[in-house]
Amino acid sequence: MNNAWNKIIYKIGSPIYDKFFNSGIFLKARTQIFQQIQFNHNQKILFVGVGTGADLELIGHSDLDITAIDYSPDMLEIAKRKFENSSIHFLEMDAQNMGFGDDSFDYIVASLILSVVPDANKCFSEITRVLKPDGKIIIFDKFVPENEKLSIPKILLRPFIKVLGTDIGRSFEEILQNNQNDVKVEEDAPIMLNGMYRKLIISKVN
Repeated sequence: MNNAWNKIIYKIGSPIYDKFFNSGIFLKARTQIFQQIQFNHNQKILFVGVGTGADLELIGHSDLDITAIDYSPDMLEIAKRKFENSSIHFLEMDAQNMGFGDDSFDYIVASLILSVVPDANKCFSEITRVLKPDGKIIIFDKFVPENEKLSIPKILLRPFIKVLGTDIGRSFEEILQNNQNDVKVEEDAPIMLNGMYRKLIISKVN
């Protein structure tokens, strides 16, 4: 997994991405997450790894201050076309090295990004850096369940799945331990596939 390879993978996958990750159980999970989140027009909101804009379709965005970034120009172009008449700011940007100042956003949405970036620790560090004190991070992603080890079949499959641009063996607890940047976990709930996919709400404390 590296940035150059990920661009190739998502260039190939962008035309069919929504058929898999914006439908069925994925759409149900995304809908469940955003039904419980109330954004308002006074907040600055960042979608990290926005992809085709699947999450954006589930919120009332007309009066919100939203910035959406993705490293894949092909995925970003699909999102732009979906919201071409909106005020959303779309930027091609690496989530591991964001061009925003410290403490820039009130909310950061990070769906299916920590499992695909080459360096999840660096990505999470950047997310917490640009989050305002008292701000919140919403994470929807796949991780090894807490206090569980990766099963033998998954250990064997992991290198092959990485070639497809995602990692099934990352531990959120390890990512959090490596990035003690004054954050706390407010919610950690299984959301899909027996807890493989989780919803996490993280806040940044003063």
